[in-house]
Order: sequence, then C-alpha cells, then structure tokens
Amino acid sequence: MKPAKEDMIASLTEELEPVRAFNTRDGMALLAVAAALTFAGVLVFEGFWHGILTGEASAFFWITNGLLALLGLASAGAVIAMASPRVGNRFDAPVWLSAMMAVLPVSAMLSVMPQQHGLDAIVNDMYGMHCLTYSLLSTVLIGAALTAWLRRGATVSLNAAGWFAGIAAGSLGTLAYGMSCSIVSITHLGIWHIAPVVISAVLGRLIVPQLVRW
Repeated sequence: MKPAKEDMIASLTEELEPVRAFNTRDGMALLAVAAALTFAGVLVFEGFWHGILTGEASAFFWITNGLLALLGLASAGAVIAMASPRVGNRFDAPVWLSAMMAVLPVSAMLSVMPQQHGLDAIVNDMYGMHCLTYSLLSTVLIGAALTAWLRRGATVSLNAAGWFAGIAAGSLGTLAYGMSCSIVSITHLGIWHIAPVVISAVLGRLIVPQLVRW
C-alpha cells in the first residue's frame, strides 16, 4: 500500500508549479497604479484647478475631499484584506467613515432649506450633472482594479466586498475628479460630490459579487 500511496501523491503533485505569494502590498500597489492613472486622465481631460494652490479652496473643499480620501483608503484596505480572509478580521473603519460622510449631504440640505427656492438651486446646479457623470467615469479603473484583486483571492463575504469596492472606487474616483472642480460651496460638494459615492456603492454591491463568486 505504501508504494501505491507514494505513486498517487506523486501523480497529484508532479504538474504543480510554484506561484507568486499573495501579498497585500501587491494589492495596494495595484490600487495606487489605478488611482494614479485615473488622476492622470482627469488632468488630461479636465485639467487641474489651480485655486487649490492659491488659497481659493474653501474649508468645505478640504473637508469633503479629506473625508473622501479617508473613506476611499479605508474601504480599499478592507477590500484588499477580504481577498485573503482570516479569523478576527473587522472592517469597522469604512462603516464609521460612511456615517461621517453622510453629514455632508445633510448639511447641504439644511443650508438651503431656509432659503426661498433653495432646493431648486441644488437641482438646477449647472455643474452638478457634469461632476456626477465625470466622477462616476473616474471610478471605473479603480473599481476594476479592486475587482481583479478580489478575483485573485478567496473572498468569503461577497456582498460586503461589493459594497466596500463600490465605496472605495466612488470615493477615490470622485476625489481624483474633484481636483479639477472649482465649485467649493457646501451645497455643490455635499450633493454632487457625494452622490457618485452612493451610486458607485450600489453598483459595486450589484456587480462585484457576480464577478468574484467562486
């Protein structure tokens, strides 16, 4: 029986080849490349708003984009970790940062409610749909990179991974596009720069699990 076992093991392993180790640093590098290419695309097609360098950016600009950066990085980190699941993993940071981000659209709505035709000013924002559309376009490459990383691994919580991938792509994509936007009011930033994150999150939940399922 012993030779037979050895022959069986040999037959199962003779065609195996070593593969590259699954390292989370590679996931972060992939994300960094996708984000850099996205930002480069924004610079080519939309340009860079130099008011960022000359002090024209408002406090709302820095708060909004700072929160987008934190939420995007936290969510992307969760996605990268989910590709190699282990006991005890917790992903509380993206959840709490999402709750903090919700303050911005609420603040935007409260700032216009006392004004006559305040809601019309949000709906009829002439740059609103432009920012929404191009922010969503800016999510594509980052979302694709995160999805590709999940496909390499063994993701267990597919639905959560979809949510986080969508939030990360939406936040970082909108952040990249936001470097070209010169509208710095809370009403514009709180609505039209947060809506792409929400839409991307929903799309990530619907699409990513179907592409990653194993």
